[in-house]
Amino acid sequence: MIYISKLDESKRNKDNDGLVLYFVDVTKQKELQSQFVQSQKMQAVGQLAGGIAHDFNNLLTAMIGYCDLLLEKYLPSDQSFSDIIQIKQNANRASNLVRQLLAFSRQQTMQPKVLSVTDMLSELSALLKRLLGAKIELKVVHSREVGYIKVDQIQFEQVIINLAVNARDAMKDGGTLSIKSQAYTTHEAKLLRGSSMPAGKYVLIEITDTGTGIDEKLLNRIFDPFFSTKEKGHGTGLGLSTVYGIVNQTGGFISVESELGVGTKFSLYFPMVSAENVSEQATTETTNEKKNADLTGTGTILLVEDEDAVRMFSSRALRDKGYRIIEASNGESALEFIQKNATTIDLVITDVVMPKMDGPTLMEHIKGLNPKMKIIFISGYTEDSFRNSLANNSQVHFLAKPFNLKELAGKVKEVMSS
Repeated sequence: MIYISKLDESKRNKDNDGLVLYFVDVTKQKELQSQFVQSQKMQAVGQLAGGIAHDFNNLLTAMIGYCDLLLEKYLPSDQSFSDIIQIKQNANRASNLVRQLLAFSRQQTMQPKVLSVTDMLSELSALLKRLLGAKIELKVVHSREVGYIKVDQIQFEQVIINLAVNARDAMKDGGTLSIKSQAYTTHEAKLLRGSSMPAGKYVLIEITDTGTGIDEKLLNRIFDPFFSTKEKGHGTGLGLSTVYGIVNQTGGFISVESELGVGTKFSLYFPMVSAENVSEQATTETTNEKKNADLTGTGTILLVEDEDAVRMFSSRALRDKGYRIIEASNGESALEFIQKNATTIDLVITDVVMPKMDGPTLMEHIKGLNPKMKIIFISGYTEDSFRNSLANNSQVHFLAKPFNLKELAGKVKEVMSS
């Protein structure tokens, strides 16, 4: 854009007539403003998605949990056993859909590990070939010493699969999907989709197809939840929004380039990490698996949950495993009980989001009474700041909703044994 300003009459030279033109290129400014608006919109929609997912996770926790309790009463040969399995499988499908909403909103609880990008992509290759079909050629290229990243492997795989499926749908007559990984270093910050990517070392994964491409007018909308360029009934509109959320929550960045009739390239930037802790990580996992083989235990647990169905299932499941359970429907009643019985409680399990007094506030009060009290938070979603605080407190643990009986009992056994 160019602004033209007429010379102020009071400043005009009496011997000369004319105009003074000011040329100001504000293209970059307009681009920054547009990216900022896009970033704010994505954040607002993400908060809405996170709130919806929170409510559904409470319902699904109860559904999956009671299915597990019923399965313990029937033999696999019983028809009722098969019926319950069907209910549980559909509840798990709903759980996966909710997980996609949480991934977009960047409120999903992940289990990040230090992993090799080369290994993960190699393991995925066979699955990707089946997904793409015979008409599409898959090319996977790794540069030397690509490096390690810290991610939740399941979510990383979901990112790659979602992008591959999107590419497949854009190449109905066949084509080529290329996946290239390499080490990438930037010495200055870069602006990608309204986010500033700091200078540093990254692992760059480029996913390029030879499909129909995306109209430039739609590029700013492709990461919106429920937005889809596919025909009605042929997509949820959550594929790319899930990719965006997972990459951002992992601390990474994403950019997209596309040209109609040529194809589309997605560039994923993940912070590179050291591989020093890989062997130590594997040893810890093996030890935990051995500890959790037997899920029974003893001790007194204060269970704080405002959702009746979740509280009732959790209480019953843990009682069946040998624990003594004290129930509280909110933080205030839980605090009142523990103030009088602090020495009799071995573990506190509490929801994060509750009326009257939330979980983090309850934790602060409990730590004032007993700094060594072990606490497990259970929730359908969490804020970034809360997740970071958990990492710095060895006495505080987290179990994501929806969880099943084995996951609940396993987490309790792990914490009680630590």
